[in-house]
Amino acid sequence: MTNMNVTPNNPSSFRPDLFAMEAKKALDDKKLPPVHLWNPDYCGEIDMKICRDGSWEYMGTPISRKRMVKLFSTILRRDDDDYFLVTPVEKVGIKVADAPFTAVEMEKNDEHIIFRTNLDEFVKVDNEHPIRVEIDKKTGEPSPYVRVRDRLDALITRSVFYQLVDLAQEQDGHHGVWSGGHFFPLDG
Repeated sequence: MTNMNVTPNNPSSFRPDLFAMEAKKALDDKKLPPVHLWNPDYCGEIDMKICRDGSWEYMGTPISRKRMVKLFSTILRRDDDDYFLVTPVEKVGIKVADAPFTAVEMEKNDEHIIFRTNLDEFVKVDNEHPIRVEIDKKTGEPSPYVRVRDRLDALITRSVFYQLVDLAQEQDGHHGVWSGGHFFPLDG
């Protein structure tokens, strides 16, 4: 991968070579629990919330251990418009303010755009992992997302969205980006 005008949240710690190596490893080794196959009994709601910035809270207190949040994220499932933590024996509802992940870094190589989420998952943009942009009807503000897995999305952070917009091209009257041979409009 080559770095193309990409500035992450902390420029002094960004290493394109390390990003590329970690992205390749993560994309090759995606092994998650098969939550889509589990149909346990619903056990009710718990007081857990994923905030718009991607942080997690339990009973109003931030969960500061990233490893614990990563573990919870592996058993997260979305059914219709509701979110659940699912194990083979129980299913509990949680609240999600917007999207369960945030896309915090982006890299562009010759063929794909690759995002890194706040929980260090790497997402290669393609037909299974599209970018979509919703426009708030009241404010006109865009909310850009990328599909991480199953029906779980990442809200693309503002700084990363600006980097994405810098790559935009016009196609059939829409501004958007190409990744994996597919065009993804950014103008809603």
